This record gives sequence, C-alpha cells and structure tokens, in this order.
Amino acid sequence: MFIRKLPFLILFLLISTVSISQNTNTFLYAGRIEKLQNDAVVLVGTASSVSFNFTGNECSIKLQSVDSYEHHNYVSLVLDGKYIGKIRIEKGNMQSFPIKITSNKKEHRLEIYKNTEAHSGGILFAGTTAKLTSISSKKKKKIEFIGDSITCAAASDSVDCDKGEYMDHHNGYYAYGPVLSRKIGVDYLVSSVSGIGMYRNWNDENKDEAIMPDVYQNLYLTKDNSKPKYDFAFQPNIISIALGTNDFSGGDGKKERLPFNAEKYVSNYINFIKMLYVHNPKAQIVITNSPMVNGERAIVFEDCLNKVKEAFATDKTHKEIQIFKFKPMTPKGCLGHPDVADQKVMADQYAPFLKKLFK
Repeated sequence: MFIRKLPFLILFLLISTVSISQNTNTFLYAGRIEKLQNDAVVLVGTASSVSFNFTGNECSIKLQSVDSYEHHNYVSLVLDGKYIGKIRIEKGNMQSFPIKITSNKKEHRLEIYKNTEAHSGGILFAGTTAKLTSISSKKKKKIEFIGDSITCAAASDSVDCDKGEYMDHHNGYYAYGPVLSRKIGVDYLVSSVSGIGMYRNWNDENKDEAIMPDVYQNLYLTKDNSKPKYDFAFQPNIISIALGTNDFSGGDGKKERLPFNAEKYVSNYINFIKMLYVHNPKAQIVITNSPMVNGERAIVFEDCLNKVKEAFATDKTHKEIQIFKFKPMTPKGCLGHPDVADQKVMADQYAPFLKKLFK
C-alpha cells in the first residue's frame, strides 16, 4: 500500500468551515489514531474511535477517506450504547453524515469506530454540528491485541463474499478483541494487519512485504518513514499476540513458498517480545495459537509457542508469559476467515482467561 502525499494542511483548508470544539474535554479518542489540529483526528487502526456527548436532536459528522488509491471506507456507529450500523465513506471529498436521533434523552453519546484496518487507509474525522457537552471516561484496565486479518475481523461481515472489495467485508467493531473487551469492561487497542506474520506473510517470504516486527513501531503499521512513530502511550496491562496463521500458511500455491522455519519463527517472536518489554515493561504478555491452524501444523505451532515462553522462563523482571489456545474452527466468513458470529465464539472462549489475568 502507498500513502497519499496530500498534506493535511490542504485538507484543513478544504474543511475550514467545519465547526470543531476547542475544548479537549468534548472528545474521547481510542486506538491507533493521529491527532491533528482543532480536535480533528485520523482513525488509523482497526476499531480506533472517537466519541462525544451532545444535547438536542440534531447531529451530523464530517468524515473523509484518506488513502493512496482513493477507495471507499467504513465506520461503525454506536448511539447511546446501541449499535446502529455502518457508514460507507465514498472516495474523494469530505462528506457530511446526518445521524438520526430517535430517543428523547436529554443527552446523547455517539461513538465512531473504524471498521477497516490500517492498510485500508485512514479515516479523517473533522468535527460535528452537534451541540457538544463534556465527556469523560472511567479509568479501566487495558489490553492490546496484536494480530493479522483474524484480529482485524477482515472478511467477517458480508452476506455475499463474491460482491464488493476486501474492505467491504471488515467489521472491526465486532472483532473478538473489541467484543471481549466490552464484555469484561476494559479499554483496548488493536494493532493488526491482514496477511502479516512474525517471520513471513501469507504469500511472501519476507522479500517484498514487511512483517509485523518491521512495522509495529510505525503508527500506521507500515515502513513509510514519513508517517509518525507509534508513541506507546497506551501502556496496556495485557498484550495479546496472535501471529502465526500466515507464517504457517501455504500461500497461493503459485508464488515461492518454503517449508515452515520454526527456528526463524521462534527467534523473531522472542525478539519482538523483547521490543514490547522495552516500551511496556509492566505488561503481561499472552501468546495464542490460531483456530485456523490444525492437524500437524497445530502441534508444531504449540511447540513453537512453548519455546517462546521458555525463552523468558528465567526472566524475573517481567510477568511469566501465558499461552492461550483457541479451539479449532471451521470459519464461515469470506476467504476462509471467521465471520462475525465466529468472532464472538473466539471472544467467548478468550474472555474468561483474560478476565482472570486482570485480577
């Protein structure tokens, strides 16, 4: 993917008439986002979000899909705690979206979540016409989910997999990480990229494409040095890593695919965790298998995870690494991925395990 070179200064000249509050207590931001001027933000990562409270029955929001090849994008909306659906943001200029208010509540809350992943391009939130009131959040425990397309909830939300484009079938709001986080009452951050692996990707032997250790420290999860570095301000209590599905995959059967290299996988995994510890010294690390990797490969996968855990067995400065095993699954989504219902199954399996770790 390539990032559009259009400077954000130009974008702000285009949207200078949008009313955006100067009060920093009127918006809550979460996930991988890039803060710009006047409370505008670019929603970057899966399920990154902006929320605000407002009074009255009038509300519209300004959104723009900001990416290299000018395709449409999506957000999910939650009004007063109720999921009200997805908005499709067409390519091109800034768009205004009216929000239908049906309740008679004095004050409302709107939450806007990026449905698509970082590599689908950013979504610029440039303000609202609503009459804003203050917003605050309770201090909660925090978790970060690092993963691939499964963690992105890619190809999960569709009635017809043969129609539309890849981003049409994402729904990050219903990914297993956000779902279980809402269930157990914790804040979350999703750092995931479709097709990515720990030492190689779905259809690349780390020759033409970057792997997760290459891109994680970039806010946009790319190797584009023009983009900001990730600031590690979130400081999660738990970091969940689900990477390996693509390392173990056979690719498309056309491009060169070497036998799985357990030594490379384990070595990269160990070094990746060491990097995470540098930036998040107090975090509890949880490493997981994949419900999509079965048979002999699953046995090798589990052995690799055990070796990663053992590598830190004598480390007394950090909490003991935990391993969680998802149950095997026959996915019902597009392109062999879990659908929204499958994502909930994964969330239901994983939530009790994580809830115990938070105590």
